[in-house]
Amino acid sequence: MQTVKTELLGALAAELEALHAGAADRAAFEQPKAAAHGDLAITAALQLAKPLGQNPRAIAQTLVERLQAQPAFQRWVAALEIAGPGFINLRLRPAAKQTVVREVLEAGDRYGHQPPHGQRVLVEFVSANPTGPLHVGHGRQAALGDAICNLFETQGWQVHREFYYNDAGVQIETLARSVQLRARGLKPGDAGWPEAAYNGDYIQDIADDFLARKTVEADDRTVTASGDVEDLDGIRQFAVAYLRREQDLDLRAFDVRFDQFYLESSLYSSGRVAQTVQRLIDAGKTYEKDGALWLRTTEYGDDKDRVMRKSDGTYTYFVPDVAYHITKWERGFTKVINIQGTDHHGTIARVRAGLQAVGLGIPKGYPDYVLHTMVRVVRGGQEVKISKRAGSYVTLRDLIEWTSKDAVRFFLLSRKPDTEYTFDVDLAIQQNNDNPVYYVQYAHARICSVLAQWGGDPARLRDADLTPLDTPAAQALMLQLARFPDVLRAAAADFAPHDVTFYLRELASAYHSYYDAERILVDDEAVRLARLALVAATAQVLRSGLRVLGVSAPTSM
Repeated sequence: MQTVKTELLGALAAELEALHAGAADRAAFEQPKAAAHGDLAITAALQLAKPLGQNPRAIAQTLVERLQAQPAFQRWVAALEIAGPGFINLRLRPAAKQTVVREVLEAGDRYGHQPPHGQRVLVEFVSANPTGPLHVGHGRQAALGDAICNLFETQGWQVHREFYYNDAGVQIETLARSVQLRARGLKPGDAGWPEAAYNGDYIQDIADDFLARKTVEADDRTVTASGDVEDLDGIRQFAVAYLRREQDLDLRAFDVRFDQFYLESSLYSSGRVAQTVQRLIDAGKTYEKDGALWLRTTEYGDDKDRVMRKSDGTYTYFVPDVAYHITKWERGFTKVINIQGTDHHGTIARVRAGLQAVGLGIPKGYPDYVLHTMVRVVRGGQEVKISKRAGSYVTLRDLIEWTSKDAVRFFLLSRKPDTEYTFDVDLAIQQNNDNPVYYVQYAHARICSVLAQWGGDPARLRDADLTPLDTPAAQALMLQLARFPDVLRAAAADFAPHDVTFYLRELASAYHSYYDAERILVDDEAVRLARLALVAATAQVLRSGLRVLGVSAPTSM
């Protein structure tokens, strides 16, 4: 139906321009809130009321009369109706809706995708400190980041996935000392065990392997333990490599990949942090007070200036963040998206201020941020707060083992990122319509069963006569298929993969309703092929939508 909408939009733009110069830009179709109102809606009459100085219903009447004379509207539109203060509702002819089946079958898994346009985007996500296993919050971030990457790829972007490792600072020192204490035989609760130390069983695992002088291979390093409990630097290197490998295994189990792992430590060793500070000093954006170096972030909308270098000579945590984002800009990524927890909200203004102040022409809104809340986990009606392995939180690995990769991904993507979410483990393993991922996957498997029962060549369906697809259930399903390209486009623009989960549930519902309303494998061959073409197109869109979310589309369940 994309061809139909393109023709109709062209005709609408021409008539709007004839009514008011420059109004062609207002040519757009919206989805009516209720199916009974029509298939598409035009709101341009309301927008033109002020510039034309006319009643919007009068404008709508004029526009309807002009559109009815347009060949595209005569061919594809059955009725144009004025409603409310000046809405125009379109009712499409069955032939218009039927075109979507052919479009889906011909495009295959490229249906809804835009051609490559050469623009690049860097998406940074997960970026967990290598101080422990990935928790459920990291899982939400991994699902979000990966789905947003997939969405941008559907819109023709070249996507670069990046993981920023905070492998420097106080937390790494705490990790090393926690492992050292375990290697010496101390454990949480013993006298002398620091309150700030990490308590999970994984710390003992690292200590045991260090004492056993094992070798750990992470993605970018191989470290062999010395076994010397006094070798704090060796313990630090071994612990970081150990946990990097563990996190990589978790991400692999979650089917998330990265193009690059960027180390915070490299920003110091390469001199980039010092260079960034000097750039800001040279730009006249800093001053000294109370023995510290301050950045004039208030010049860029922050509520107060921020300390960059403390009186003890160490840098505050946002300084390497500014240096890191300069590397993104210098690598040619003019579009950058950061997926982070809501606890990072306070850093946005100061990072953006530092980037603008450095004098490289970095725009005000760089980078984009998607902030997400944490996740509560409920099992057996009770909230689960800790994992024996992690010590203080539920790990991503726990959640995958209790349910499945597919359930974790779909569930964690089913709400807006900044809304609280409760993950119900018991619901995630149910095999019924209450479980949304099961409901969508079952629709796909159900179609695959029908196609297997038919046993014919799928290529035949591309040439099927689609005129039998004129019933209300068939037309409702086709309208859902036609929405998919717009859903992808809007979800990418809004960083909103949750919209894809909502769409897939609606598409699955439309299919289940269609399946209940009409037999597919009927005796009449023309009707049978038309209905098979429709459900094959539905299966394709279900597969494509699930792929965006990183969820599988099983052929049997």
